[in-house]
Amino acid sequence: MLVSKNLAVNEQGHLTAGGVDTVELAKQYGTPLYVMDEGLIREHCRSFKESMDRYYGGEGLVCYASKAFCCKAMCRIMLEEGLGLDVVSEGELYTALSVGFPPEKLCFHGNNKTDSELSFALEKGVGRIIVDNIYELDRLNRLAEQTGRNANIMYRIKPGIDAHTHNFIMTGQIDSKFGFALETGEAYEAVKKAIECSHINLVGLHCHIGSQIFDIDPFVRAAEVMLTFIAKIKDELGFEVKELNLGGGFGIKYTEEDAPVAYDKYMEKVSEKVKEVCAEKKVKLPFILIEPGRSIAAPAGITLYTVGGRKEIPNIRTYVSIDGGMCDNPRYALYQSKYDVEVANKANLPKSETVTVAGKCCETGDLIGEGMPIQPVEPGDILAVLATGAYNYSMSSNYNRIPKPAVVMLRDGKSRVVVKRETLDDIIRNDLD
Repeated sequence: MLVSKNLAVNEQGHLTAGGVDTVELAKQYGTPLYVMDEGLIREHCRSFKESMDRYYGGEGLVCYASKAFCCKAMCRIMLEEGLGLDVVSEGELYTALSVGFPPEKLCFHGNNKTDSELSFALEKGVGRIIVDNIYELDRLNRLAEQTGRNANIMYRIKPGIDAHTHNFIMTGQIDSKFGFALETGEAYEAVKKAIECSHINLVGLHCHIGSQIFDIDPFVRAAEVMLTFIAKIKDELGFEVKELNLGGGFGIKYTEEDAPVAYDKYMEKVSEKVKEVCAEKKVKLPFILIEPGRSIAAPAGITLYTVGGRKEIPNIRTYVSIDGGMCDNPRYALYQSKYDVEVANKANLPKSETVTVAGKCCETGDLIGEGMPIQPVEPGDILAVLATGAYNYSMSSNYNRIPKPAVVMLRDGKSRVVVKRETLDDIIRNDLD
């Protein structure tokens, strides 16, 4: 069974994505190739937006976390679907603005924003700057004063929640580079200071407990902790926090072992707790924001490669080498992330082999996965790695001076290039003689 609903096998035994033959895509555009299904992206956007409308009466905003996959085409899709955007750099902000994205629907994140980035956000009228530390607050207040502007901010708070995920993608616990801690009183003191700042408008609080989370309980607990803190601020400081951003981190199905909960269920359970705590604490229901990224983009993407070689080491393993690797998908090297793979031109056959898929970079650790079940595979086959729509293109590099692949978007059975394949001239573009 294939991990994403838009994948199937056609009469030729080829893997299809969004109804398009992936073998033909590889022939037309070459490999490596990122393939994104626009129809499925839009379906995910609408699912989140409809849930927000249903459970919060429309008093909320779904912001796509663009770090998952950002390009002009993706920003346009979010704009057309009525979503906001979570951006984490001047580059992501610039990309969003380049397609006419309304700045008031942008949330600007980052634990170490530069003065240049903060000034750019102020100049463009970004709706919410998520302040990560007290030094950033001071700098932002100074910059806003110098330009005669007021900055709308949210504080990033560490709610102290164990999200049961990989250590590198757990961000809600006290030992994290992100945000203000609740346990130490740091967050409370920061709120007091923000209220006193001359050019700062504290509109809300933000939390994000991690990524690829399958349990609903950590999200429910995070909402309870955050609203309890909002009630404390109201009771002790007489200040009403109007917005609450509960972040993202919803798990997706990378392999058959993964069992994500339907996103609508997350929304329902969390909204119940939000309303319960607000009633109990006599706090006005805040405007709710969420920031799904992976859950919108990842299932809609696959990456196609051409197999170049096969190396069998008796009683140890079989390596299958592809024409990409950690330069276009570093997630296995970083997190030991698991994927399903298919031989796209033999997708109708049973997976009778177990292999290690190796990249072409000059690194022993350049692997896409180990112990991966796969159809009989040989040089010349097209290999598809599934659920790669998030954190593949966005984390890609030119390691070994390898050009980055193209990104192709599928819609209504047709394909178009939305990011061009890099050329050798692109590799040396910024070099000086």
